[in-house]
Amino acid sequence: MADGRKMEGKRVLVTGAGTGIGRGVALEFAREGASIVLHYCHSSAGCESTVDEIRAFGGQAQAIGADFREVRSLQNLAAEAINFLGGIDVLINNAGITANCPFEKTTTEQFDTLFDVNIKAMFFLTQAVLPEMAKHGSGAVINLTSVHAFAGKTDFSVYAATKGAIVAFTREVSLELIQKGVRVNAIAPGWVRVENHEKVLGGEFDWGTAERGLPAGFIGIPADIGKLAIFLSSDESRYIIGQTLVADGGQLAIMPNSGDFRGPSEYQWGKDYVDDLNKSKF
Repeated sequence: MADGRKMEGKRVLVTGAGTGIGRGVALEFAREGASIVLHYCHSSAGCESTVDEIRAFGGQAQAIGADFREVRSLQNLAAEAINFLGGIDVLINNAGITANCPFEKTTTEQFDTLFDVNIKAMFFLTQAVLPEMAKHGSGAVINLTSVHAFAGKTDFSVYAATKGAIVAFTREVSLELIQKGVRVNAIAPGWVRVENHEKVLGGEFDWGTAERGLPAGFIGIPADIGKLAIFLSSDESRYIIGQTLVADGGQLAIMPNSGDFRGPSEYQWGKDYVDDLNKSKF
């Protein structure tokens, strides 16, 4: 293990770490010396391959499954993670479902599933790890929200509501947890290129045009969010409390890639996670 790494000795739980941003965040923390528990829900394959990658460069990691629709399951995750790591210093609340459906066609199943996974699980997992963090009077919680919390896009009413709730939750709970020595902040990613985007958008999607539409001139990668999460977990950000930092390549400055707000969404998100979206007809 190399000396001088920013997260050396830190114990970190990353939820939704099998693919995408969660996987990228876990890898960045591991490269900086942290021991990692990677949470997965449906399939362990992504987390297990990431665990193998982390162990290959000398890191310590473990994959643990939990159904985030069940509070008992995520409480068990907290206990197992703390047992494996010997404690917990950083919680990255990344797990979430992106799903879209017209407002008037949204079902109670879709609504409940997104709120259960995107905000309720975050709330109660943070509650579950707090006693361990408070025991040492230190720690950091990083909640992943989205630019959808700040700007609208047709057919994302439930998803955007969950992401707005995360911003408010972060702001309020930070006041309570800082009294126990635990800092809480959030990250609102804009467009970050992950496997699910490529799956939903398809092989004919013009990524070059999409990149030129962003002020940064490129679409972010998970490591960009991982590096920001490391900053928010370190003493370098000790004066930042209850804030949501936007990392979007300038997307919110102009929101150029939202399309015509009068038209329906061209792509369907969430089919793999919310069963009755498969029956929805736009």
